[in-house]
Amino acid sequence: MAARARQLGDEGVNDPKNWDRPYGKGEVHIGVSAFSKSEEDRRRILAIAREQLGGFSGVSVLAMQDFGAQPDDLNSLGYKDGIDQPAIEGSGVDPLPGQGQPIKAGEFILGYPGESGVPLPVPQPDMLGRNGTYVGFRKYQSRVGAFNRFLRANGSTEEERELLAAKLVGRWRSGAPLVLAPEVDNPTLGADPHRNNDFDYSNDARGRQVPFGCHIRRMNPRDTKLTRLTDVNIHRIIRRGTTYGPPYDPNALSEADDEVPRGAIFLFISAKAMATIEFLQQEWINDGNFIGAGNERDPIVGLQEEGATFTIPKEPVRRRVHSIETFNVLRGGEYFFMPSLSALKWLADLHN
Repeated sequence: MAARARQLGDEGVNDPKNWDRPYGKGEVHIGVSAFSKSEEDRRRILAIAREQLGGFSGVSVLAMQDFGAQPDDLNSLGYKDGIDQPAIEGSGVDPLPGQGQPIKAGEFILGYPGESGVPLPVPQPDMLGRNGTYVGFRKYQSRVGAFNRFLRANGSTEEERELLAAKLVGRWRSGAPLVLAPEVDNPTLGADPHRNNDFDYSNDARGRQVPFGCHIRRMNPRDTKLTRLTDVNIHRIIRRGTTYGPPYDPNALSEADDEVPRGAIFLFISAKAMATIEFLQQEWINDGNFIGAGNERDPIVGLQEEGATFTIPKEPVRRRVHSIETFNVLRGGEYFFMPSLSALKWLADLHN
C-alpha cells in the first residue's frame, strides 16, 4: 500500500515514512487475524497459529496488534460503528431495512459477475483465485485529545458539542441516524438493526439534517443528487472496523492524549480493492466536489489541511466550523489477497 501512497493521498502526517514498522517496508507477506468471543479462545487460537507458523523455515513474526470490540461497540472516537454494510446477492442473507437492493457478488468475490455483468480477472491457477478476494488493511491512531478540544471550542454546552459530533458523522454516538433523530439522540433507535439504517435523503435534499460533507453521507450517498455521475453500488465495500488501545475518553483534552496508542483497525473486502479504496480516498474522502461540499474533506478520516472547515447547512445562514484537524492519523496499511477456504485446502494438500 505504501507504493500507492500518491493514489491514496497518503501524504503529510499520513505519509508512509511516518508509519509504524513493519508497514510500508515491503516486509509483510502474510497477515493473520484471529477473532474470538473470549480472551481464553483468543489465546488458544494465537498459540495454534504460532505453533503452526513456527514450523516453516524462514517465517518470523514481524508485528502483533491486539484489537477488539469496546463496550457498546463504540469506536475510538466514541461512536457506535459498523452499522451500514452492503447486501450481497446470493449470500442467503436477507437484506436489513435500508441496505437497498443486493449488490452482485462479483463486486466482492472473484469468479462471479459484478454490477457490469462481467466477472473480474481471477488470479491463476483458477483453484487458487476463484472464490478469493482482496483485503485492504489500514491502521489509524485516533487523536482523541484534538477531537475533544475541537468539540469544546465549537460548542458551549454538552448538548451543542454532541450535536456537532453527530453532524460530523451523520449519526449520534448511539448509532441513531440524524435523518431519523435530527434534534436529540435516540439510543433505542441506534441499537435497533431493523431501524438504524432504514433511511434515505429524499427529505433532506439541502443537507439541513445531515450535512453533505459528513462521514456517512460521503461513504454511502444513497439517493443524494451528486454533482458527478456515479454508480454508488460499484464503490461499496464489506468493512470490518475494530479498535485497539484504551476506550474513548470524553475527558481526554491534552496533546499527550493524542499520543496514546489508541485507534482504529480498518479492514475491508472488495474484488477490486485497490481501485475501490483509492477512488474513495481521492473522490469521496479527501474531496467534496462530488457531493457539493467544495474542497472540504471527510471530517473523521480525511487528511485535513491547515485552516480546514466543515459546513453545516442551516436556515437562514449556514454554519461554517473552522480549524478542523486530522483526527485519525494513518499509521500503516497493506493490500492482501485472501484465498477461499477451498484454495487454502488446496495449498495445504500441495504442502503435504
